Amino acid sequence: MLAKAPDFDVLIVGAGISGIGMAAHMQMKAPGHTFAIVEQRENLGGTWDLFRYPGIRSDSDMHTLGFDFEPWRHEKSIADAPAILDYLNTIVDERGIREHIRFQQKVISADFREDEARWHVELELADGQRSRVTANFLYLGSGYYDYDEPFDAGFDFGEFDGEVLHPQFWPEDLDYEGKRIVVVGSGATAVTIVPSMAKKAAHVTMLQRTPTWMFARPAKDRLANALRKVLPEKLAYRITRFKNIKMQDIAFKTARDKPQKVKDALYKGIEKTLGADYDRASFTPPYDPWDQRLCLVPDDDLFEAMNAGTASVVTGHIAKFEKGGVRLKSGDFIEADIIITATGLKLAVAGKIAISHNGAPIDLNQRFYYKGCMFSNLPNLAVVFGYLNASWTLRADINSDYICRVLNQMRTTGAQIATPVLTPQVEANLEEDDIFDFSSGYIQRGKHIMPRNAVNYPWRLNQEYVLDRKLMKRDPVDDGWLEFSKPQSAVSENNGELEAAE
Repeated sequence: MLAKAPDFDVLIVGAGISGIGMAAHMQMKAPGHTFAIVEQRENLGGTWDLFRYPGIRSDSDMHTLGFDFEPWRHEKSIADAPAILDYLNTIVDERGIREHIRFQQKVISADFREDEARWHVELELADGQRSRVTANFLYLGSGYYDYDEPFDAGFDFGEFDGEVLHPQFWPEDLDYEGKRIVVVGSGATAVTIVPSMAKKAAHVTMLQRTPTWMFARPAKDRLANALRKVLPEKLAYRITRFKNIKMQDIAFKTARDKPQKVKDALYKGIEKTLGADYDRASFTPPYDPWDQRLCLVPDDDLFEAMNAGTASVVTGHIAKFEKGGVRLKSGDFIEADIIITATGLKLAVAGKIAISHNGAPIDLNQRFYYKGCMFSNLPNLAVVFGYLNASWTLRADINSDYICRVLNQMRTTGAQIATPVLTPQVEANLEEDDIFDFSSGYIQRGKHIMPRNAVNYPWRLNQEYVLDRKLMKRDPVDDGWLEFSKPQSAVSENNGELEAAE
C-alpha cells in the first residue's frame, strides 16, 4: 500500500448527465469507493443548465435520454430543460449525491503519476485561486463541446443595427415580443428556437444555407403513459426504453440501407401538416438521412408556426448584413430586428483539460479509443462521448457500468492501475476507421482533435449501442488488453519486505 491514500478513489469531472450517472452507478455497483464531482458552473445539469434559449428541449426521447436506473415520470417524453433539470436534481437529492458535488471548480490540468498510482488534478476556484486534489481514477463527464466558445461562422455584421446573439450565451432579459427575428442555421437549435419565439415575435425566419432532414413525432409517448397506468413503474419504463432503443436502431439502419424509403417517409410526415404543395426543396438536404443527425419537430410545432404565418424557412447564402436585416446573394432582403447565429458548436475533447502522464503531455488524437471508454496506454482514465445516432445517456450508462466493474476488479486483485495496453507491434497492424461517419459541420471541423479509431473492437468508438452493450457485458474485464498493476514504489516496497522476511 502507498503511504498516503489519494483524496478520492474516483474524481468525476462534470455534474451533467454523464457525471451524475457515474456517481449513481458507483453508489449501486462500486459502493466501497469514494468519489467527488467537480463542476465548473454554479449549477448541475451541464447542457441543460448552460443553454437558456426559448424552447430548449431534448431532441431524443427521455426514455432513452433518461438513465437505465431511474424511470422517466413526466408525461412528455420530449422534455424541456426545466423538466430534465428536475429529473437530475431529484436523482442527486434522493441518492445523496449533491453532498459530493463541488461547484465552481474548473479542472485545468491532470497528471497521472505512475509511481503513486494517482492523478494530481489542478483546479481553478471561483475566486481565481488554484487548488489541487488527488484521485486514483479520473472519470470525465465533461461533454463534447466547448462551453466557453461556440463555433464562430465568421460573419461580418457590418451595418446591421439590431441585436446579434448566439444561443449558447442567451441574455436573460431579451425582449423580442413583436420583433422580426432571423435565426441563421438549420440544426436542432434553430428548429427549437423558431417555433418557440414565433409565439411572441412578429415573425421568425429560419435562414438556412443547407436544409436538414426533419421528422415529426408527438411530444407524448402514448404507450409509455398507458403502461404506467397498468404496470409497475420500473417495468413500464423498461418496456418503453426497450421499444425506443429498437426503433432508433431500426430507423438508423433503414436510413443507411434504404435511404430513399426513409426520404419518402419524411416527406410524407411533413406533408401531413404543410400540405401537398409545400416547398420540398427547403426540406431536401444534399445528403441522405442520418448522414447527419435528423432534426426532431415535436408535435409539428415548426410546421404549425409556418402554417400560421408566424415562421418561415428561407434557403440561401448571405451576401451581407445591412441596416434592418440580411441581404442574400439572390438579392432578396430579410428584415430583422434580432439576428440569432445558431451556427453550431465547437467540439472539445476531455473538457479541454491539459492531460499528462508522468509529467509528459498527452495528445489524445494520438491515442486509440478502448471500448469507447478509455484510451490506449493511458491509465485510470475514462470518458463519455455519447452516440451520434442515439441518445447520449445510452453510452453514459454502459460506460459507467463498465468502469464500476473495472474498479471492483482493481479492488479484488489489489491493483491500483488499469491500463489498456496497445503495443507498437499491435498498433502497427491496426486498420484505422473514420471515427465519425457523419457529415455534420461540427463533427468535420473537430475531427483533427479526436482520438483514433480502429476498425476492430476493442480499439474503437462504436456507433451501435445494442452491440456495444452486448460486448461490454459479455467480455471479461480482464480481457488480455486491460492490464492491472501496482505502482512501482509499492512493488519495490513489497519485495523489500519479502527479502527482509527471508
